[in-house]
Amino acid sequence: MQHTRLGRTGLTVSRLCLGTMTFGFQCDQATSVAIMDRAFDAGVTFFDTADVYPLGAPPGSQGRTEEIVGRWLARDGRRQRVILATKCFGRMGPSPWDQGNSRKHILDAVDASLRRLQTDYIDLYQLHGPDPNTPIDETLKALDDLVRWGKVRYIGCSNFLAYQVARAIGRSEVLGLGRFDSVQPRYNLLFREIERELLPLCDEEGIGVIPYNPLAGGLLTGKHRPEAGPEEGSRFTLGTAGRLYQGRYWHDDMFQVVEQIRPLAAAAGMTMPQLAVAWVLANPVITAPIIGASRPEQLDDTIKAVETPLPPELKQQLDDLTAVYRKGDSPR
Repeated sequence: MQHTRLGRTGLTVSRLCLGTMTFGFQCDQATSVAIMDRAFDAGVTFFDTADVYPLGAPPGSQGRTEEIVGRWLARDGRRQRVILATKCFGRMGPSPWDQGNSRKHILDAVDASLRRLQTDYIDLYQLHGPDPNTPIDETLKALDDLVRWGKVRYIGCSNFLAYQVARAIGRSEVLGLGRFDSVQPRYNLLFREIERELLPLCDEEGIGVIPYNPLAGGLLTGKHRPEAGPEEGSRFTLGTAGRLYQGRYWHDDMFQVVEQIRPLAAAAGMTMPQLAVAWVLANPVITAPIIGASRPEQLDDTIKAVETPLPPELKQQLDDLTAVYRKGDSPR
């Protein structure tokens, strides 16, 4: 497994990050443990979770994923051998203050995550989304306190637009506070809009990029067929998240692109998942794509992507084929 620095920091992370949002709903305890074991044995030592996971689960399930990850980390001193990232922002309780990026919610959320994860510090603590109801200065001051208190080592954000990241960095510099060292955006061959503004900003400012959905919810594996409908148990039928993923990727134009990618992967001697992740890795601004699985063996192809860089001509073919998804003006 290759390793790289997280943005401008001195923190070294594995070139792939294990996503855990399926743990506790799509994946039971035993399967979740097997997935973590498989990733860890392959050298993936960067794990990402969130307090609101598991994805798609009914209300009241929040925190279950962190509990599963925490039990795994507590075994055999593994905590010291893993870079652990988690997130806060989403609703975690019935009160109006049990969500968002207010100081109250951040401080409550980090303590709850520490308990569930069975650790006394989090390597990378991220805001899961922007909060229009909380001043960014309040949020940044709370995060800076967490770093100074030793509960958190680095801070980042997810699902922020480029202007929101830029403004947060500017306020951190003005106020003398810790700044975002990473972003976690959606990015894959079928969703390339972040190439226009966010990735250039990250390149210029030295911000690590940890993209999620490199396989477009599984569409880029090539296993789905539009005429058959979404496969039960897949991301496209996963509880409350199924409709979200269908809205993102279950479209005729995207299926047509997948079919055009299929022969390119075969000619390169690569599987579809391997090719899709290798394409994300080929962007020099990317730090570590987040890979996930519902079964441990599904990780094998995506992990191989680190060892099989794309030839420049193949990357250019893929770039040209999916250029419409960079512009944000796809045919829909």
